[in-house]
Amino acid sequence: MTSQPRDADEPLDIVDLHDHVLGQAPRGDAMALRLRHRCASVQVRDPRGRIFVHRRTDGKLVFPGMYDVVVGGVVGAGESYDDAALREAEEELGVQGLPSPLPRLTFLFDTPEHSWFVRVYEVECALPVRPQPEEVAWWDWLPEDELERRLPEWDVVPDGLEAHRRLTAWRRAEARPGEPGS
Repeated sequence: MTSQPRDADEPLDIVDLHDHVLGQAPRGDAMALRLRHRCASVQVRDPRGRIFVHRRTDGKLVFPGMYDVVVGGVVGAGESYDDAALREAEEELGVQGLPSPLPRLTFLFDTPEHSWFVRVYEVECALPVRPQPEEVAWWDWLPEDELERRLPEWDVVPDGLEAHRRLTAWRRAEARPGEPGS
């Protein structure tokens, strides 16, 4: 797979409220003009069940310097959510050979400033991570209870926090077999 450009000129698919492609626009324009596009978010756990958390670098185009509980990013024009999830996870973790992240849910992240569909994934990473210094300023593996204690203290990326909350609710619903919807 060839590497895609990671800057404001990167082409993104612009989508409607049903996540159907309407056309393409450069990433910088999509952000500046609040054009709805696609993102992939991956919650990464190690074999002990700890969650990979990190602080984004101050040079990031969106949410610079904020903490995040998922890795991921925009889905490039013509790229699938699945391909973007794997690419972004491997890039941000600094690994190769990561198992394919498992898709769990999709939601529309829509605020006055931003609008994008988020497909949320999970993956276990048993590989030694070497996060990209251009993407990640600080990182650690935290047990879920410790992460929950820290979240109120941190300035957390809002779509990543929402992905975490929805994934936690999804996991709880999956753990209740026999109830309606399971």
